[in-house]
Amino acid sequence: MSGIRALGMVSFCLFLLCAIPSFSETGINTPKVKEFRIERSIPPEGIACIECHRRESPGIFADWANSRHASAAITCIDCHRAEEFDPDVSVDHYKQYERNDTPYGRKEYRVPVSAVVTPKDCSRCHPDEVTQYSRSKHANTIEIIWKIDPWLKLGMNSDVERQSGCFHCHGSVLRMKDGRLDPATWPNVGVGRVNLDGSRGSCTSCHTRHRFSVMEARKPEACGQCHLGPDHPQIEIYMESKHGDIYTAFGDGYNWDAAPGTWTPGVDFRGPTCASCHISGAGTVLTSHDVTERLSWETQAPLTVRPSEFQAFPAKTNWEVERQKMQAICMQCHGKTWVEDHYAKMDAVIREYNEVYFKPAKEMLDRLYEKGLLDKTKFFDERLEVEFYELWHHEGRRARMGAAMMAPDYAWWHGFYECKKRYNAFMEEARHLLETGKKAYRAPDYPNATGSTERPPEVFGKAEK
Repeated sequence: MSGIRALGMVSFCLFLLCAIPSFSETGINTPKVKEFRIERSIPPEGIACIECHRRESPGIFADWANSRHASAAITCIDCHRAEEFDPDVSVDHYKQYERNDTPYGRKEYRVPVSAVVTPKDCSRCHPDEVTQYSRSKHANTIEIIWKIDPWLKLGMNSDVERQSGCFHCHGSVLRMKDGRLDPATWPNVGVGRVNLDGSRGSCTSCHTRHRFSVMEARKPEACGQCHLGPDHPQIEIYMESKHGDIYTAFGDGYNWDAAPGTWTPGVDFRGPTCASCHISGAGTVLTSHDVTERLSWETQAPLTVRPSEFQAFPAKTNWEVERQKMQAICMQCHGKTWVEDHYAKMDAVIREYNEVYFKPAKEMLDRLYEKGLLDKTKFFDERLEVEFYELWHHEGRRARMGAAMMAPDYAWWHGFYECKKRYNAFMEEARHLLETGKKAYRAPDYPNATGSTERPPEVFGKAEK
């Protein structure tokens, strides 16, 4: 009897083993074998770069080692490698291969490199992002400022002032001097930098070297490097707004490291940043590195116009289509009525700035030039020229941008309130000149008006000046 019972128990256990799915079938605590694996080895020259920089520049090495590039075995030579004949090859770097104090200084590791990594280099792995960036105002800002900025067009600041100020954000035109990068143009990571390989821009303006962090570029501080101050205080405007207040309160909990294209409002972050509105995708709107998209007004221009009507750099976009994209971004968190009413308010601000402030002041300025009471030879050497410039370039921008980004203090106290004072002072002196026929005082020793007025041939061609 006991033998029969034992046989029955064995049979029952075998039945259970057949009936119950195996761990491999259920997936419980069982590692799955990858069906395929991409394996990429690092060439000896690349290893030499890494080992040498680990010792010579540990900060650079640490940034790279913590980057997604390093995780994907993308190394120094993938970005910096050049051809022998490239105009920006580092001659000095060749000397590293003549050293005898490091095992990686031997000639067999010699490879031509450039210090300048350009969007053209990045396009080998990021073609869509580079194409989008290339058609943006960021990439083409050198062309824009040479067309509209009196400081450059009329040489009213020195080359040193430009290098330390304007070109730091807008970008320089890189040139070589005696086989090296010209210190008058380098170092520079401006968004519109004109590179020696013909490309424009610098991805490291936002994704700084050598970490190239998506998290960093998503934070408003990345944009605040350049978008600040009296003329375009977007970072200050943002921080005053409810969006900025939410970021200050909850930003530490945002999922900044979400994979590109997956960063989702309401899931990864509560309140938007500059990137989430102007670059990142959401809902049906795709990510784009063309910051000209989603704009329905050019609020930085003297007279506010549609992006396609901005003569310095007309966008190849339809403002109504782009407005719908931005509104779709807004409606990830706001209702349709809220969004549409916000735009109605912003449009009213634009109309009042254009009609009440800018157009009458511009008409008055033109009358003074026509009657010879102001001199057109230079700009800024007569007080009314400065007053007019700051009316649109400072207070006018702050009023428009403050309204666009929902910062009431900038829309009113830093904006229209200051516009009124500037406008009244401008008109008072202008009418006095017209009534008396007396020419405006012109500064005979305007300081440092020594900058070149030649447009860079790398941008405009050699024939145009």
